[in-house]
Amino acid sequence: MVEGEANKTDRGRFNRSRGPVAIAALAGILALTAFGMVSCGDRGSGMRFWQRADASSNACPRPASLTGSEFNAQETGLRALRRAAFRGDFFAQLELGSRYAAVRATDKNIEDPIESATWYAMALANDEGYAPINRVDRGGFGGWRPLSKYDDCRAFERHTAYQRLDRQLGQMTREEQEAVRDRVVYVLSTQDAEGFRTLARLHDGLYGPFGEPEDNREAREAWGRNSGGGAENRDRRRRGYLAATSLFPRNDVDAYLYNYLAVQTGDVGAYVLMKDFERSAPSRDQYSRFVEAKARQWTPPFEFYPNEAPASGVPFSDESRPRGDAYEYALTRMGTELPFIHVGRALRYLGITDTAPTRPEDLSKRQIETLEAMLGHPMESRLSYLERVRAIQLAAVNGSSEAQLVLAVMYAEGIGLPPDYARAFKWFDEAARQGSPEAKFAMSSYFALGVSGVADQDKAQAVALRIDSALSGFGPSAARLQAVLAQVSRSQQRR
Repeated sequence: MVEGEANKTDRGRFNRSRGPVAIAALAGILALTAFGMVSCGDRGSGMRFWQRADASSNACPRPASLTGSEFNAQETGLRALRRAAFRGDFFAQLELGSRYAAVRATDKNIEDPIESATWYAMALANDEGYAPINRVDRGGFGGWRPLSKYDDCRAFERHTAYQRLDRQLGQMTREEQEAVRDRVVYVLSTQDAEGFRTLARLHDGLYGPFGEPEDNREAREAWGRNSGGGAENRDRRRRGYLAATSLFPRNDVDAYLYNYLAVQTGDVGAYVLMKDFERSAPSRDQYSRFVEAKARQWTPPFEFYPNEAPASGVPFSDESRPRGDAYEYALTRMGTELPFIHVGRALRYLGITDTAPTRPEDLSKRQIETLEAMLGHPMESRLSYLERVRAIQLAAVNGSSEAQLVLAVMYAEGIGLPPDYARAFKWFDEAARQGSPEAKFAMSSYFALGVSGVADQDKAQAVALRIDSALSGFGPSAARLQAVLAQVSRSQQRR
């Protein structure tokens, strides 16, 4: 036998003799590898990597500008976070939730559970927090899993946000929970079609508690359907996060309504989604006519983010900037069609000026900056058209019947704001409740003519309001009332 053949024979004999051992060793190595890969991912084992480690190492990193001390520049930092959060930044929303929850001792002075819950809810509803990214199919070793920790750290952040939100809502009254819901609805309503689509998912029973896909891990955990083991997980599987999952009740009509409002913004994708919604259940396509009427009456919960809330050290923020050609055109009309005296009276009502200025030039730089500070706007030496609108809105929401009347007219005529008859009616109604005869006269016209979806035609209500307006001293109404009374007298004489 030649040397080469002998070597082959020896290698074959060696391999045959060591075969079972080698196979067992290889199987062990593969098993350990598979175990390691599965334990780092969220598929296969039912457990995420962060469930085995400490919280600080699992949270997504934050830039130093967000995690620094900021004790002396707290308000500046909060305003920067709010600007980003209103634009849909997932991590800014999480950070605001943490700040207002006073997780850090230095934030104790701005602690506000309602505001904290609002931003945790916004983060949970934000698809930036759960849309998968950077994933690869690992075959039999755990299935689809992240190439990096980005998916997993976001999952950990949402897991924590669910826990904190549930705890906060569980300690609130019903009115406080409604305040959280109203703020979320308002912020999303400022985000055009995307925001309305999110609101539709929040009310759609085919999605998770905050609009996630129903099979999302954190959504299933929130519903109490988690597949993890252990006594604690079994208990959570039974109860879930009851307070968090009930913040937005499932309702097909509301889900349809927000899909419809998304379509009204002109978004083509929203139309496709609405048609998909109609086909998703047999009864859903029957709501169209009812929802169309309801949509004409729908108005956001606030004019803009409410300055009276939160009442703690949280700075007020006006981040809902008007967008679109309709808004821009309406704003330009502020300079030509609305006498500045109405803005001046609003500023006086707000305590910014002692008298009601009749011209923009009558305002000092300090007075302008006082309003801008209230709104959280950049400090400038002139009052922009948007700030004129905000001054009237701010006075209206704080109870000025005169500002409420002016705001109603602005909505009715499309001055400063795009025409919105439902919103106009709301502010006419608010002013009328405070005794404004002009507002009563305007409401009588609504009921006399009938405005579809806003106020049904009601001649008796129109006459009652017109008489009330006349008795309150409103000239046009009084003249109209005299004419009606004269006509009645003539008809009685003919008898």
